Amino acid sequence: MSEAAFHTHPGALGEALARVARFSAERRADPALAGALERLARFQAARLRSTYADLHRQPRYAEAIDFFETELYGGADFTQRDADVARVAPLMARMLPANVVATIAQAVELNALSHELDRALLEALPDPRGAFAGADYCAAYRSMGRREERAYQIVLIGEIGAGLDVYVTKPFIGTALAMMRRPARMAGLGALQEFLERGFSAFRRMSGAREFLATVDRRERALMESLFAGETGGFPEPGSGGAAIGATTENGVR
Repeated sequence: MSEAAFHTHPGALGEALARVARFSAERRADPALAGALERLARFQAARLRSTYADLHRQPRYAEAIDFFETELYGGADFTQRDADVARVAPLMARMLPANVVATIAQAVELNALSHELDRALLEALPDPRGAFAGADYCAAYRSMGRREERAYQIVLIGEIGAGLDVYVTKPFIGTALAMMRRPARMAGLGALQEFLERGFSAFRRMSGAREFLATVDRRERALMESLFAGETGGFPEPGSGGAAIGATTENGVR
Protein backbone atom coordinates (compact mmCIF):
# COMPACT_ATOMS: atom_id res chain seq x y z
CA MET A 1 0.00 0.00 0.00
CA SER A 2 1.47 3.34 -0.98
CA GLU A 3 1.67 6.45 1.16
CA ALA A 4 -1.12 7.92 -0.96
CA ALA A 5 -3.28 4.93 -0.10
CA PHE A 6 -2.84 5.65 3.60
CA HIS A 7 -3.84 9.25 3.03
CA THR A 8 -7.03 8.21 1.26
CA HIS A 9 -7.78 5.48 3.80
CA PRO A 10 -7.61 7.18 7.21
CA GLY A 11 -8.77 4.02 9.00
CA ALA A 12 -5.77 2.00 7.82
CA LEU A 13 -3.67 2.74 10.91
CA GLY A 14 -6.49 1.82 13.26
CA GLU A 15 -7.16 -1.42 11.40
CA ALA A 16 -3.48 -2.42 11.49
CA LEU A 17 -3.29 -1.61 15.20
CA ALA A 18 -6.36 -3.76 15.88
CA ARG A 19 -4.78 -6.67 14.00
CA VAL A 20 -1.54 -6.34 15.97
CA ALA A 21 -3.44 -6.13 19.27
CA ARG A 22 -5.31 -9.34 18.42
CA PHE A 23 -2.09 -11.19 17.57
CA SER A 24 -0.42 -9.94 20.76
CA ALA A 25 -3.36 -11.16 22.87
CA GLU A 26 -3.20 -14.59 21.24
CA ARG A 27 0.52 -14.77 21.90
CA ARG A 28 0.12 -13.87 25.58
CA ALA A 29 -2.63 -16.45 26.00
CA ASP A 30 -0.65 -19.32 24.45
CA PRO A 31 2.91 -19.82 25.78
CA ALA A 32 3.56 -22.62 23.27
CA LEU A 33 2.64 -20.30 20.41
CA ALA A 34 4.80 -17.54 21.88
CA GLY A 35 7.76 -19.91 22.06
CA ALA A 36 7.27 -21.09 18.49
CA LEU A 37 7.07 -17.51 17.23
CA GLU A 38 10.24 -16.64 19.13
CA ARG A 39 12.11 -19.56 17.51
CA LEU A 40 10.87 -18.43 14.12
CA ALA A 41 11.92 -14.85 14.89
CA ARG A 42 15.45 -15.94 15.81
CA PHE A 43 15.71 -17.97 12.62
CA GLN A 44 14.54 -15.06 10.45
CA ALA A 45 16.85 -12.61 12.21
CA ALA A 46 19.80 -14.96 11.54
CA ARG A 47 18.77 -15.13 7.88
CA LEU A 48 18.68 -11.34 7.70
CA ARG A 49 22.14 -11.05 9.23
CA SER A 50 23.47 -13.61 6.76
CA THR A 51 21.90 -11.97 3.72
CA TYR A 52 23.27 -8.52 4.60
CA ALA A 53 26.54 -9.43 6.33
CA ASP A 54 28.53 -7.58 3.66
CA LEU A 55 26.53 -4.37 4.14
CA HIS A 56 26.75 -4.65 7.92
CA ARG A 57 30.54 -4.58 7.64
CA GLN A 58 30.33 -1.14 6.02
CA PRO A 59 30.01 1.75 8.51
CA ARG A 60 27.65 3.57 6.16
CA TYR A 61 25.06 0.78 6.30
CA ALA A 62 25.64 -1.05 9.59
CA GLU A 63 23.20 1.03 11.62
CA ALA A 64 20.51 0.69 8.96
CA ILE A 65 20.86 -3.11 8.92
CA ASP A 66 20.54 -3.16 12.71
CA PHE A 67 17.43 -0.96 12.46
CA PHE A 68 15.83 -3.25 9.89
CA GLU A 69 16.50 -6.29 12.06
CA THR A 70 15.40 -4.86 15.40
CA GLU A 71 12.62 -2.46 14.36
CA LEU A 72 11.13 -3.68 11.09
CA TYR A 73 11.84 -7.08 9.66
CA GLY A 74 13.76 -9.39 11.94
CA GLY A 75 10.74 -10.96 13.60
CA ALA A 76 11.05 -9.06 16.88
CA ASP A 77 8.04 -8.41 19.11
CA PHE A 78 6.91 -4.82 18.50
CA THR A 79 3.96 -5.00 20.92
CA GLN A 80 5.05 -2.06 23.07
CA ARG A 81 5.88 0.19 20.12
CA ASP A 82 2.52 -0.44 18.49
CA ALA A 83 0.72 -0.01 21.82
CA ASP A 84 2.41 3.39 22.04
CA VAL A 85 1.17 4.23 18.55
CA ALA A 86 -2.38 3.20 19.51
CA ARG A 87 -2.30 5.51 22.53
CA VAL A 88 -1.21 8.58 20.61
CA ALA A 89 -2.68 7.91 17.14
CA PRO A 90 -5.26 10.76 17.32
CA LEU A 91 -2.59 13.18 18.55
CA MET A 92 -0.15 12.06 15.83
CA ALA A 93 -2.76 12.71 13.17
CA ARG A 94 -3.17 16.29 14.43
CA MET A 95 0.45 17.14 15.25
CA LEU A 96 2.71 15.34 12.76
CA PRO A 97 3.04 15.82 9.00
CA ALA A 98 0.83 13.41 7.06
CA ASN A 99 3.80 11.66 5.46
CA VAL A 100 5.37 10.95 8.87
CA VAL A 101 2.07 9.46 10.10
CA ALA A 102 1.93 7.42 6.88
CA THR A 103 5.38 5.94 7.52
CA ILE A 104 4.46 5.03 11.10
CA ALA A 105 1.25 3.45 9.79
CA GLN A 106 3.26 1.44 7.27
CA ALA A 107 5.54 0.15 10.05
CA VAL A 108 2.49 -1.06 11.98
CA GLU A 109 1.02 -2.55 8.80
CA LEU A 110 4.29 -4.39 8.16
CA ASN A 111 4.18 -5.76 11.70
CA ALA A 112 0.59 -6.94 11.28
CA LEU A 113 1.30 -8.59 7.94
CA SER A 114 4.46 -10.25 9.26
CA HIS A 115 2.49 -11.65 12.19
CA GLU A 116 -0.09 -13.12 9.81
CA LEU A 117 2.51 -14.71 7.57
CA ASP A 118 4.51 -16.07 10.50
CA ARG A 119 1.39 -17.71 11.96
CA ALA A 120 0.57 -19.27 8.59
CA LEU A 121 4.13 -20.49 8.13
CA LEU A 122 4.19 -22.09 11.58
CA GLU A 123 1.10 -24.10 10.72
CA ALA A 124 2.77 -25.32 7.51
CA LEU A 125 5.80 -26.72 9.40
CA PRO A 126 5.94 -30.47 10.21
CA ASP A 127 5.67 -29.60 13.92
CA PRO A 128 4.17 -26.10 14.33
CA ARG A 129 5.23 -25.87 17.98
CA GLY A 130 8.53 -27.70 17.76
CA ALA A 131 12.01 -27.38 16.31
CA PHE A 132 12.54 -27.17 12.56
CA ALA A 133 15.37 -27.30 10.04
CA GLY A 134 16.18 -24.80 7.32
CA ALA A 135 14.73 -27.12 4.69
CA ASP A 136 11.49 -27.35 6.70
CA TYR A 137 11.22 -23.56 6.71
CA CYS A 138 11.77 -23.35 2.95
CA ALA A 139 9.17 -26.06 2.26
CA ALA A 140 6.64 -24.37 4.55
CA TYR A 141 7.25 -20.98 2.95
CA ARG A 142 6.58 -22.47 -0.45
CA SER A 143 3.57 -24.61 0.50
CA MET A 144 1.70 -21.77 2.21
CA GLY A 145 1.85 -19.68 -0.97
CA ARG A 146 0.67 -16.09 -0.47
CA ARG A 147 3.21 -14.75 -2.96
CA GLU A 148 1.34 -11.45 -3.35
CA GLU A 149 1.52 -10.77 0.38
CA ARG A 150 5.21 -11.69 0.45
CA ALA A 151 5.83 -9.20 -2.34
CA TYR A 152 3.81 -6.58 -0.45
CA GLN A 153 6.05 -7.12 2.60
CA ILE A 154 9.02 -6.13 0.47
CA VAL A 155 7.17 -3.10 -0.92
CA LEU A 156 6.38 -1.91 2.60
CA ILE A 157 10.02 -2.19 3.65
CA GLY A 158 11.06 -0.05 0.70
CA GLU A 159 8.37 2.56 1.29
CA ILE A 160 9.18 2.86 4.99
CA GLY A 161 12.85 3.27 4.14
CA ALA A 162 12.09 5.83 1.44
CA GLY A 163 9.98 7.81 3.90
CA LEU A 164 12.74 7.85 6.49
CA ASP A 165 15.24 8.86 3.82
CA VAL A 166 13.13 11.94 3.05
CA TYR A 167 12.75 12.96 6.70
CA VAL A 168 16.47 13.08 7.42
CA THR A 169 16.80 15.95 4.96
CA LYS A 170 14.39 18.05 7.05
CA PRO A 171 16.27 19.52 10.04
CA PHE A 172 13.10 20.41 11.93
CA ILE A 173 12.16 16.73 12.28
CA GLY A 174 15.46 15.85 13.96
CA THR A 175 15.05 18.82 16.30
CA ALA A 176 11.48 17.84 17.09
CA LEU A 177 12.52 14.26 17.89
CA ALA A 178 15.20 15.49 20.28
CA MET A 179 12.70 17.78 22.01
CA MET A 180 10.18 14.94 22.30
CA ARG A 181 12.61 12.50 23.93
CA ARG A 182 12.06 13.29 27.60
CA PRO A 183 8.30 13.98 27.40
CA ALA A 184 7.79 10.78 25.40
CA ARG A 185 9.60 8.64 27.97
CA MET A 186 7.80 10.30 30.86
CA ALA A 187 4.51 9.56 29.11
CA GLY A 188 5.45 5.89 28.66
CA LEU A 189 6.02 6.23 24.92
CA GLY A 190 9.68 5.26 24.93
CA ALA A 191 9.32 2.39 22.43
CA LEU A 192 7.75 4.63 19.78
CA GLN A 193 10.29 7.38 20.43
CA GLU A 194 13.18 4.89 20.09
CA PHE A 195 11.79 3.58 16.81
CA LEU A 196 11.62 7.10 15.35
CA GLU A 197 15.04 8.15 16.65
CA ARG A 198 16.81 4.97 15.54
CA GLY A 199 15.31 5.23 12.07
CA PHE A 200 16.27 8.87 11.75
CA SER A 201 19.83 8.19 12.95
CA ALA A 202 20.35 5.15 10.70
CA PHE A 203 19.18 6.88 7.54
CA ARG A 204 20.97 10.14 8.28
CA ARG A 205 24.25 8.19 8.57
CA MET A 206 23.77 6.81 5.05
CA SER A 207 23.54 10.28 3.45
CA GLY A 208 21.25 8.86 0.80
CA ALA A 209 19.54 5.48 0.97
CA ARG A 210 18.59 4.86 -2.66
CA GLU A 211 21.36 2.31 -3.30
CA PHE A 212 20.77 0.59 0.04
CA LEU A 213 17.01 0.28 -0.51
CA ALA A 214 17.51 -0.97 -4.06
CA THR A 215 19.88 -3.66 -2.76
CA VAL A 216 17.40 -4.74 -0.09
CA ASP A 217 14.58 -4.90 -2.63
CA ARG A 218 16.70 -6.88 -5.10
CA ARG A 219 17.93 -9.41 -2.55
CA GLU A 220 14.56 -9.95 -0.87
CA ARG A 221 12.82 -10.46 -4.21
CA ALA A 222 15.54 -12.83 -5.41
CA LEU A 223 15.26 -14.83 -2.21
CA MET A 224 11.47 -14.96 -2.45
CA GLU A 225 11.63 -16.18 -6.04
CA SER A 226 14.26 -18.79 -5.19
CA LEU A 227 12.08 -20.20 -2.42
CA PHE A 228 9.00 -20.41 -4.60
CA ALA A 229 11.16 -22.08 -7.26
CA GLY A 230 12.05 -24.85 -4.80
CA GLU A 231 15.55 -23.79 -3.75
CA THR A 232 16.80 -23.82 -0.15
CA GLY A 233 19.76 -21.42 -0.36
CA GLY A 234 20.40 -18.35 1.73
CA PHE A 235 19.07 -19.68 5.03
CA PRO A 236 20.94 -20.60 8.21
CA GLU A 237 20.23 -23.82 10.02
CA PRO A 238 18.76 -23.19 13.49
CA GLY A 239 21.59 -23.32 16.01
CA SER A 240 24.24 -22.85 13.34
CA GLY A 241 25.28 -19.44 14.60
CA GLY A 242 23.99 -17.82 11.43
CA ALA A 243 25.98 -19.91 8.95
CA ALA A 244 23.89 -19.76 5.80
CA ILE A 245 22.90 -22.47 3.39
CA GLY A 246 24.11 -20.87 0.16
CA ALA A 247 25.59 -17.39 -0.19
CA THR A 248 24.66 -13.86 -1.11
CA THR A 249 26.18 -11.41 -3.52
CA GLU A 250 25.61 -7.73 -4.22
CA ASN A 251 23.14 -8.73 -6.92
CA GLY A 252 21.05 -11.09 -4.82
CA VAL A 253 20.98 -14.70 -3.73
CA ARG A 254 23.41 -17.01 -5.48
